[in-house]
Amino acid sequence: MKHSNRIPAITLAIGIGVLASGTFPAKASAAVDGKAVFDKSCSVCHSVAPPPKSAPPILPIAARYHQRFPSRAEGIKYMADFIKSPTKEKVLADPQAISRFGLMPPIPLSPAELNAVAAWVWDQYTGGSWGPGRGQGRGAGQGDCNPQ
Repeated sequence: MKHSNRIPAITLAIGIGVLASGTFPAKASAAVDGKAVFDKSCSVCHSVAPPPKSAPPILPIAARYHQRFPSRAEGIKYMADFIKSPTKEKVLADPQAISRFGLMPPIPLSPAELNAVAAWVWDQYTGGSWGPGRGQGRGAGQGDCNPQ
């Protein structure tokens, strides 16, 4: 009889530990739709593609994360941390974007929402030229604006 009482107690202890740590199985975070989080919490300021609204568009941001991080997991982790608590030291955006738009405010999202929206942003980049001087902005230039 004592052995059968241990199983529910162990299960309960594991459940409490998971809740306290904020670590949930992959299925729990997969239930959050990153696009829906973007639409609700980010699209007020960010467009997906140029022209920008009141913040840099998502495609150039995603391109910078792809340039900086060798793996999707690293990029998503860094981006989720930045969205939660933006600082100038963590910014990967073009310095001109920070001058133009300023530093974004912290966005109050749950850990699952942060990971979902960061994964969605990461997945928006499908290649192409979004580096400095190669954007699809007003000038659509190729970095030739200062001929030598």
